[in-house]
Amino acid sequence: MSINLYEQLANELGGLIASRVFAPGDRLPSIRHLAQQKRLSVSTVLQALRLMEDRGLVEARPQAGYYVRHRPRMMAVMNEATQLQEPAFVGIQNLLMRVLKANEDPGIIQLGSAWPPDELLPMKRMQKTVAAVARRDAGLLSTVSCYETNHPDFVRQITRRALDWGHVDTNEIVVTGSCSEAISLCLRAVARPGDTIAIESATYFVLLQLIESLGMKALEIPTHPKTGPSIDALELALNAGLAQAVLLIPNANNPLGCIMPEANKQRLAALVARHNVPLIEDDVYGDLCFTPERPWPVKAYDTSGNVMLCSSFSKAVSPGARVGYVVAGRYAQEVAVLKMVSSGATSHFFQAVLADFLTGSAYENQLRKMRRALAQRIARMSDAICHAFPQQCSVSEPQGGFVLWVSLPEQVDALALHQRATAQGVAFMPGQLFSASGKYSNYLRLNCGNPWTPQVAAAIATLGELVHREADRPGVLRSAA
Repeated sequence: MSINLYEQLANELGGLIASRVFAPGDRLPSIRHLAQQKRLSVSTVLQALRLMEDRGLVEARPQAGYYVRHRPRMMAVMNEATQLQEPAFVGIQNLLMRVLKANEDPGIIQLGSAWPPDELLPMKRMQKTVAAVARRDAGLLSTVSCYETNHPDFVRQITRRALDWGHVDTNEIVVTGSCSEAISLCLRAVARPGDTIAIESATYFVLLQLIESLGMKALEIPTHPKTGPSIDALELALNAGLAQAVLLIPNANNPLGCIMPEANKQRLAALVARHNVPLIEDDVYGDLCFTPERPWPVKAYDTSGNVMLCSSFSKAVSPGARVGYVVAGRYAQEVAVLKMVSSGATSHFFQAVLADFLTGSAYENQLRKMRRALAQRIARMSDAICHAFPQQCSVSEPQGGFVLWVSLPEQVDALALHQRATAQGVAFMPGQLFSASGKYSNYLRLNCGNPWTPQVAAAIATLGELVHREADRPGVLRSAA
């Protein structure tokens, strides 16, 4: 049976992908270029690319072309069961400090801390905006308010951006020094030392650090690597009165990168309303999701005022500006008072700078650039891991952000591996830091934000060699930490 021209082209391009001439994350030649090169019509090339899309080999990105899809080793479902552990006090602080200190040694390849790469941040545009605001309103550089934490222009931009998913009352907004400060203020507003906070498992170690610093307990909710925390398990916990508040990352969870389905978000908002339990929502990666449309926060479905939406622009614009915010619902007054007495007003100057940056099209252009670059970098690193690490390993499939969650053979301890890796100049974050109870001892998190360079490629190869070596050791490798 003869093969159509478009099938021939699809098979040819598929072979180039299989032989890694085109690696995951690479952009294929344009439709026009392929048509001219292969002496085919544009419609034939389009048919070939759509066939490859159906085969799962490529994906179309709006206004960007076709890219090779990453097909990782699938990560096993991480305990979808609804069994709950006992709430426990968190104790990661000392271990975290040791890991962060080791990760900052001179000359180390930094695959640990999840900071956005400098070359993707709009530094030149921000420099111009800073200069323009300083010329226009120099008084902001010297004026400090003891009472008013919010700059009206910045609040206006937050409100406008929220129109995509709903309406935000400006009286609910409290501007903070970061997303982390917003979460800390929310925890202090709704819980007391000894109270229990329901969290995802795994979750971002800074959230655990905040819970520990406030003398609170954590209750780990079983979490699916693609759909997020089990709402059934959370409902059991709330029915039993096990948690006084909930703290989740529904959009691009760190470290899994998963996005909670909209139906689950609706159910979650209704659940916390029914139990009158506050939900603190960390949405700092919401703007860096790779979905065609920006996913809605749980706050969009909140009718009770129990959801407290926390975010910042540190991941996509400027980590150094130190400006975050919380849409605090019915807890806005408590949060505002805590903010005023603990750290005073966040810089009105940098609020005005960010407001200017958000006013035009610069921010949306910045997000498009970052999403495209980060998706490519995640695919590139994930592919390298699948080639360098043992077959028993698997990687997450992030739907946003710029970190990868990697499972290792069961006998490999991530803390002991970390000691050996940093000694060879490679940093990462061990899995134990993402659990209140020390789970995930054979997991690690990698930052994929940096550009793919020979140094990064060599670092992944080094990690792969170390994992192979430790997996082949007799017995079980455990750290002394």
